[in-house]
Amino acid sequence: MKNNWSDSTAKEFIKKYEKEGVSPDLALRVYTSRLLGQEPKLVIHGGGNTSVKTKLQIHGENTEVLCVKGSGWDLGHIEPAGLPAVKINPLRNLISLEKLSDEDMVNTQRANLLDSSAPNPSVETLLHAFLPHKFIDHTHSDAILALCNQPNGAEICKSTFGNKLVYVPYIMPGFALAKQSKICFEQAMQSQDDKPIGMLLLKHGLVSFGKTAKEAYDRMIHLVSIAEEKIDQSRKETLVQGTASSDVATPSDVAPILRGLLSRITPNRSHQDKRLILEYRTNAAITKYVGGKRLKKYSQKGTVTPDHVIRIKPKPLILSTPVAGKLATWEIDTSKRIKMYIDDYKRYFNRNNPSFGNSKTALDPTPKVILVPNLGLFATGNNLKNAKIAGDLGEVNAQVITNAEEIGSFECITEREIFEIEHWSLEQAKLAKTQEKALERQVVIITGAGGGIGSATAHAFANEGAEVVLLDIAIERTKKLAKKIGGTALYCDVTDIQSITSALSKTCEIFGGVDILVSNAGAAWEGEIGSVSTEKLKASFSLNFWSHQFMAQGCVKIMMKQKTGGCLLFNTSKQAVNPGKNFGPYGLPKATTLFLMKQYALDHGKDGIRSNAVNADRIRSGLLTDQFITSRAAARGIDPKKYMSSNLLNEEVLGSDVADAFVYLAKATKTSAAVLTVDGGNIEASLR
Repeated sequence: MKNNWSDSTAKEFIKKYEKEGVSPDLALRVYTSRLLGQEPKLVIHGGGNTSVKTKLQIHGENTEVLCVKGSGWDLGHIEPAGLPAVKINPLRNLISLEKLSDEDMVNTQRANLLDSSAPNPSVETLLHAFLPHKFIDHTHSDAILALCNQPNGAEICKSTFGNKLVYVPYIMPGFALAKQSKICFEQAMQSQDDKPIGMLLLKHGLVSFGKTAKEAYDRMIHLVSIAEEKIDQSRKETLVQGTASSDVATPSDVAPILRGLLSRITPNRSHQDKRLILEYRTNAAITKYVGGKRLKKYSQKGTVTPDHVIRIKPKPLILSTPVAGKLATWEIDTSKRIKMYIDDYKRYFNRNNPSFGNSKTALDPTPKVILVPNLGLFATGNNLKNAKIAGDLGEVNAQVITNAEEIGSFECITEREIFEIEHWSLEQAKLAKTQEKALERQVVIITGAGGGIGSATAHAFANEGAEVVLLDIAIERTKKLAKKIGGTALYCDVTDIQSITSALSKTCEIFGGVDILVSNAGAAWEGEIGSVSTEKLKASFSLNFWSHQFMAQGCVKIMMKQKTGGCLLFNTSKQAVNPGKNFGPYGLPKATTLFLMKQYALDHGKDGIRSNAVNADRIRSGLLTDQFITSRAAARGIDPKKYMSSNLLNEEVLGSDVADAFVYLAKATKTSAAVLTVDGGNIEASLR
């Protein structure tokens, strides 16, 4: 493993944080914490923890404190605030206790925080406090886990590292582990001449320590490199592969079916709240793992480090290979497998809960990682962020288990131990979050997303928690918008069926499907209807009618696979019902699109798919430019300012007003075939 320490960068950290009143000790602690956190083979998604023992002035006296990673912080992007300072002596005194409950441990740690508003110190704070070293690093190194997650993992590691490490048997994190680590460390110091530079927490992770931040970091990299070399030298054979298939269905065809099944079968949720985001991924390592002949055995043994279980559950769901042209049969089989997984998970809970006095609360039984031979890995979550976390951890588990199997046999902690971690209140607290937003779990596609109305609509749906897919031909501008709102930008020419198919396929791979379409793309063509060219009229119909049909038809196909309903929203414009002079090339296709909306409501209401339209007028956008406003105002014989506010309320209507109307209709679960007017009041264009 590469050592990324840089003397010059270390000095920059010291200089930068000195201006904020941060000591060199803490500045370097931040620096090496980031070095560890930015290496996914060491820690991932909030895993691992680091600390430094230093002195701070408290009421004019030097007080020894422990600055340790706070709960909720990610090492890769940590700041000094993410390493809250705790008075260390009261923590050290806890070593004399025989037992200490988790609640009392947390309360004691919080009671000794220098800043009462700081985050909770890590659940492994006492391990850092009980050990004497100034700098301590703790990671979940992939290579270390592949070695120690073996039936004879302790022996393998002792022969590999010798006296470089202190060896601690698996104990659940907390007071008991911290105390046992202290005992093991002191025994090693007394019994051997070579002093240890680190500690192996068997089937859990690696600890390194040092007098300086650099020394602790260097030792971590050194130890992991030894483990990596050991794996390369010990590899016996590659995973034996099962039968390959040449007629596998595409991920974009499979994902909506799987997403729909998961949403419909999963208990204890209703209607839109039951939907999940389903992320697909594959690469050479995943293909090798899911294609293994013994997949059903090695993938079901557990997670490679205990805390992964809170994100991906003890086991992944394994499906059969989906064959192109036979997805109906695959859907039936997959439905059975999901139900079996959920039933098995419930039995797992009922089997283990009595060991804890039936005090644990049953968790959502939905699988988090799904393995599909010959296809890849799917990960689930209530939003894309959580689905990606599950996917990343699923990949880590695949890689570590592959290495473990190729040098021996992967072995996890016991089922009872993994149950305890999964249902541990201190670990579950990491997943605590605010109430879900109204459109969380839903995927919305917006066409013409780079324009004024599209941009406002993207912001509005993102604020409601939806996963937003922005489609436009102006891709660079749209990418900037996507970055701003946390959405996904895809190039799409909505007049081209092939381009639409590509964008929808990509959407299904990223999110699993589609729930809401905002068909917004459009442009205005002017001309007297009796003399307008056929080419101009065809061009307008291509964008202002056919693109809406192409997009709606593509999305409905996905919604029909999901079988969880859906919502089609069309931007029709007041021109659909109240034509303007010399504006027929624009109004005619818009009127057709209005009836297209009604036809979808009529034909697909039985499928739970709603279809509605927004009738907007005079919204500044890429379509309604200053030049265009001047032209239309002249056609009506008024000045541009009067033209923009020429309505019953005498108010100019904004893109955000139209966006609010789209969001309202997306939430209006009992409304279909409706036209919502957003024009400040135009009686000639009003509908019932």
